[in-house]
Amino acid sequence: MTKVRKLTFLGLAAACAIIFSYVEMLLPPLWSAVPGIKVGLPNIVILILLYKFSVKDAAAVSLIRIFLVSLLFGNVMTLSYSLAGAALSLGVMAVLKRTDRFSVMGVSIAGGVTHNLGQILVAMLIMRTKEIGYYMIVLAVTGTLAGIAVGIAGTLLMKYLKKVKT
Repeated sequence: MTKVRKLTFLGLAAACAIIFSYVEMLLPPLWSAVPGIKVGLPNIVILILLYKFSVKDAAAVSLIRIFLVSLLFGNVMTLSYSLAGAALSLGVMAVLKRTDRFSVMGVSIAGGVTHNLGQILVAMLIMRTKEIGYYMIVLAVTGTLAGIAVGIAGTLLMKYLKKVKT
């Protein structure tokens, strides 16, 4: 793949991730009793990039999405929570993928759970309380379910993207 073609593809991937973020903001809460639960639609793009390109490319698109979405639709708090979740989840997903012991689904589930863990850690620092860590029990379940959904979507989309050469 030429540099221009790769850059074009990554630009389109960033645009898709930003659109997915915006669409996710428009959706009603999955479970109104527990705030902050989302499917993580932009993570479909990141998962595909992790498998079709590289960790570096996935991280670049993730950072671009986080900064632009925070600038356009969020604030500094959104930025801090998103960065923490994305950094931890991408790091864990990259390590698990590299071992070749986990399926795309397993990597995606780990990403969903660790994204929530990263956000909880930031919340514990900001609120100066460890009790918010109990919320991780619920978020581990929802992160697993979100990881399954993202893993299914990512796997299906990767089948259609087999023609894209890295």
